[in-house]
Amino acid sequence: MVFLINNPLGYVVVLAVILLSTKLCGLAFRKMHLPEVLGFIIAGIIIGPAVLGQFGGFTLIGFEDAARAGTYKALFALEGTTGSNETISVFSKVGVILIMFSAGLETNIDDIRHTGLASFLIATAGVAMPFALGFVISLPFGGIGLGTENIFRCVFIGTILTATSVAITVSVLKELGKINTKLGTTIVSAAVMDDVMGIVLLSVVTSIARAGTVVTDNAFDAFKSTIYGTIIMIVAFFIVAAAAGFGIHKLFRWMDRKWGKTHRISIFSIVVCFVYSWVAEAIFGVADITGAFLAGIILATVRRSGEYVDSKINVNSYTIFAPVFFANIGISNIDFSDVSGTILLFAFLAVLVGLIGKVIGCGAVTKAFGYNLRESAIGGVGMMARGEVALIVTQKVIDKNGGMGSHALGGEFMIMTVLLILASSILTPLLLKVLYGRNKAVAAAPAQSGNVVPSEEGAAENALSADVQTSADEGVQNIQKQQ
Repeated sequence: MVFLINNPLGYVVVLAVILLSTKLCGLAFRKMHLPEVLGFIIAGIIIGPAVLGQFGGFTLIGFEDAARAGTYKALFALEGTTGSNETISVFSKVGVILIMFSAGLETNIDDIRHTGLASFLIATAGVAMPFALGFVISLPFGGIGLGTENIFRCVFIGTILTATSVAITVSVLKELGKINTKLGTTIVSAAVMDDVMGIVLLSVVTSIARAGTVVTDNAFDAFKSTIYGTIIMIVAFFIVAAAAGFGIHKLFRWMDRKWGKTHRISIFSIVVCFVYSWVAEAIFGVADITGAFLAGIILATVRRSGEYVDSKINVNSYTIFAPVFFANIGISNIDFSDVSGTILLFAFLAVLVGLIGKVIGCGAVTKAFGYNLRESAIGGVGMMARGEVALIVTQKVIDKNGGMGSHALGGEFMIMTVLLILASSILTPLLLKVLYGRNKAVAAAPAQSGNVVPSEEGAAENALSADVQTSADEGVQNIQKQQ
């Protein structure tokens, strides 16, 4: 029996199915010490048409046209074309915006400033090396829509490989008792910077990819569609966002003193997040997730309000919107009928260079700051994990509604990101435990401003001051809320 979902009550049932399945799979993955988001995607694959629909002829959630065409039967057929449903897409969009807003709220500018040049250069290498390797390995694969004739797609592959998972790295370092060491603090700060750089890079490449694809009589839209117009608008967005952010910071400091931890602070914060997201993409042509992330960073400068808002955002985001976003990846974008041997070969190579790029790039810069070989390996491996941001970037460059037309990647490339997250989530904890296990006293001294002074082999750990310890623990707890 097929229920055509074309009314609000029908979507309530669909949401119930999604939330139940994602929670069960998420808990199972947590038991296996893997990211819950992977469980959310697997849940989407299970209840969607990717496996049961294709190979069993029946699925829980499917799409109206495919069900009617006889490809498979769906218990709940979503109104719309294959792989697309407007209502679920709205929930997914809100989910991804809130996830990036929360990531911004959990970015501690003071911690980044304290680790200085070392973290910045490690993050830069962690973006540059995987980007370059991803771009290079994409060039020979013209047969699957990459190659020199689709140069922007090759750039997108490189961009996807730049992301780093702060949450996974932090959880492992905390478990090992190394989170507050000099090297541990440097790695965490570099991972945060890495994501900032990756999101900015995404905005730049997607904006340039859209340039020239817009046909309009509107002079402003025509200006934005040119290469030079795109670059000007990107720069203008960050200038306007920073200027507005200064005023928003002052406003929220006043609100924090006047109202403290109240619901109105959360409401006003979400308003800022949504407005920044809309202005970023609709006005300046910059990725909406960049606007949400910057809004979070701005509000995080008012520490008490930022922490309070983050606690409220996490409840709403990871209760409803985020599970729908990640499940929708499995429901709408994973289609094993499009996965060929060449796609799998490319996915394997992309995962390989994605891991190697982080280890070599970040490890080399760590070594340049005077760390020994084992400490440098820890620096590289600590930056290797991938998580939510990689999925969000991949979804962004797959979304053809983003105005990129033929430049957008096909949904079959999502399997590459899923495999990358799976591989890095398994290897990162194992390798860090092995490396730290062989050297119990790596990177023991506290983080210093500016360049980091390396520890000697086998040096004993030094205790941090109570203030630094408390601040670091609070930051770790905020980051781990995303897990």
